Amino acid sequence: MKIGIIADLHIDRIRTEYTIEDFRQVLSREILGRNIDLLLIAGDISNDYRTTSDFIQSLMESTDIDIRFVPGNHDYWQPEGISSTEVYRFYKEHPQCLIESPLILDDDWAIVGHSGWYDYSYADPRFTLEKLASGKFYGGTWQDKVRIDWPVDDPELSRTFAESVQKDLETVKDRNVILMTHVVTHHRFTVPTPHRLFDFYNAFIGTSDFDTFYKDYPIRYSIMGHVHFRHQFEEDGIRYICPCLGYQREWRTDDLTAEVRNTFRVVEI
Repeated sequence: MKIGIIADLHIDRIRTEYTIEDFRQVLSREILGRNIDLLLIAGDISNDYRTTSDFIQSLMESTDIDIRFVPGNHDYWQPEGISSTEVYRFYKEHPQCLIESPLILDDDWAIVGHSGWYDYSYADPRFTLEKLASGKFYGGTWQDKVRIDWPVDDPELSRTFAESVQKDLETVKDRNVILMTHVVTHHRFTVPTPHRLFDFYNAFIGTSDFDTFYKDYPIRYSIMGHVHFRHQFEEDGIRYICPCLGYQREWRTDDLTAEVRNTFRVVEI
């Protein structure tokens, strides 16, 4: 089986003439050209749950393959009149979303997925929890603090999401596991420090609540997004992959086709 993976498409955050339809066409060609059987998207498809859902559906129709995703923090940004809890519930009930819905591929492999959340543990320890919880630093504000209103604080949400993932891992622990999150779960994907801004903003990059999972469960691949890196490495028999398309201003070229091709990764099992 050939599994395509990509993250952080941000289809509604483009500065030039590209449209959401362009993203669908380019990604469809990449999928079909590589004979992909299943596509995994590690979050941040758009800034609106309706746009995210519509894009997944249209991409499935144009490629005729199964697609599974986890929402990223941008996918949770609330439109006016709807709560963050309602947005989360929408995703949990979405048939292509992996939250609380592990995908059994065969007798040997399964996929477990969740957004995950950041727990502030990647920040420089000089910052207090109160300061980190404000999301404000050097005149800027982490936009999740403005666009999302969870009923609990970030560290508690991270623990809750990790507990959900552990329950899913328990159900498939007799198989090799592909784990997909949006936030990062390994310190090698943080922005190197010391850094004038990311000494602080690394707080919102990843979580340490998944650390024991890599020792306790047969995770063979760990896919994540969020940081807009395109990087992978292997450690202790686990392949960590971060295939982020990212914002257009971060691309190496202005060519959407080239950027998708350079971002897209394939896992064969």
